[in-house]
Amino acid sequence: MADPEPKDRRDVQSFTDEKENQVHREYLQQDETPAEIEARQQEAALVRKLDRFIAPVMMLLMLISYLDRGNIGFAATQGMTEDIHLKGTELNTAVSVFYIFYILAEFPTSIVVKRLQFNRVIPTITFCWGIVCMCTGFVQSFGGLVTTRIFLGFFEGCLFPSMTLFLCNWYTREELGIRVAYLFIASALSGAFGGLIALGVLYMDGVNEWSGWRWLYVIEGLITIVWAFCCIFLVPKSYETAYFLNAEEKAIMRQRAERAEAYSGGSGHVSKADIKEAAKDIKSWLHGCIQIAVVTILYGFGTFLPIIIRYGFKYSTQQAQYLVVPVNLWGALVYAVGAYLSDRYQARFWPMIICAPIGIAGYAILIAPVSAGVLYFATYLVATACFLCTGSNITWLSVNNAPDGKRAASMGILLTLTNIGGVVSGQIYYTGAAPRYVLGHAWSLGCLLFAWCGWWVVRAIYKRRNAEKDRAMREGYVRPEGRMYTDREPDFRYQI
Repeated sequence: MADPEPKDRRDVQSFTDEKENQVHREYLQQDETPAEIEARQQEAALVRKLDRFIAPVMMLLMLISYLDRGNIGFAATQGMTEDIHLKGTELNTAVSVFYIFYILAEFPTSIVVKRLQFNRVIPTITFCWGIVCMCTGFVQSFGGLVTTRIFLGFFEGCLFPSMTLFLCNWYTREELGIRVAYLFIASALSGAFGGLIALGVLYMDGVNEWSGWRWLYVIEGLITIVWAFCCIFLVPKSYETAYFLNAEEKAIMRQRAERAEAYSGGSGHVSKADIKEAAKDIKSWLHGCIQIAVVTILYGFGTFLPIIIRYGFKYSTQQAQYLVVPVNLWGALVYAVGAYLSDRYQARFWPMIICAPIGIAGYAILIAPVSAGVLYFATYLVATACFLCTGSNITWLSVNNAPDGKRAASMGILLTLTNIGGVVSGQIYYTGAAPRYVLGHAWSLGCLLFAWCGWWVVRAIYKRRNAEKDRAMREGYVRPEGRMYTDREPDFRYQI
């Protein structure tokens, strides 16, 4: 079968302006042979099939994981703090300790998950955190809550790098942005579904002499365990053994893998050289520091929104459960549109730089002494930024790394730094009596402003490096024999 990309694909990548890049690709497509047109159409059909069989499994995993970690906010509004006698900042501590062990799990997982095989790791860790979530419904004290949060953090910390690298094995870097966006869309939807589930179990309060929040943990834990068993059959070992691909589609997947390896180099396994390359590349740390800031916003907003609505805006417990639903749906919609446009035009910078100021305005309103209705409106402005900015920053780093081993190591660095933001988010929203949460909102505003400034710095670095690559190519650069191929080579173009 003919290669669906034109033979001078490298020439297409040599343009420094992404708009010219798109125009040139369209021009080349006009001169395609019938065989090339057919091959491109077959590959497009394959990608649509992956979106039916791969992406939904990962999305549901993400949705369930965010349900299980974020339900502590709903539980707190339904009486958990009183039932297990939490005092002072103990709820905040329980939120933060989750991310400490989440951090410890992420980087090692990024390094070893491909060797251990995704089809083994993903169902196993899903089953384990499902058991932990269900057991949280039986805790009787602060110590028991912290213990379950520790184990929940460790097992869920193994999930996100596994899912991200799993998607990298199935999609090209041009396709990856919207697929990583699916994960964060699912995290936004988890807030909506979490609100609906919490509202439902609110009416189970007293069943079998159990509080509603205990049923919340048990029901969501059982859902997770069932899905873990489903993943045994739904997560394929590789495209060669995928149950939903026929022989022709496997051949196309093989061509895609060969093209990806020819472009980015490497076998996908992580070596010491890969880790060294990732660690000495400033972009790994810049994206990572920015991710600390945006994740502080995402986790703080996602976890404490029911509490903020209940105690900060003075709504009822019932209202706090269902008012989070449309806010999270809006965040999911904005991110879906932003991620689609980002992939369509290969523009990673502009969606974030446009949406971040909207979120800043939202936090500014939340700090102001205005009516509850205006405060609730501000949560939609925050949702406009928090999901899109968090997921897009991850995608931007991922598509600008090569080879695969360096990409995995860079993602490990970023994800390890990421959840420092989770630890911080658990401390800035003090859950005392009748608070306005000024500290949390002000801190989040500062984080979003920091990220906005940081993206301009990252953009400048990528533009400078692309300019250096252009000069090297014009001067006839030839890579020294035996030298490791990385994204710093002149024929690798950074997406901006």
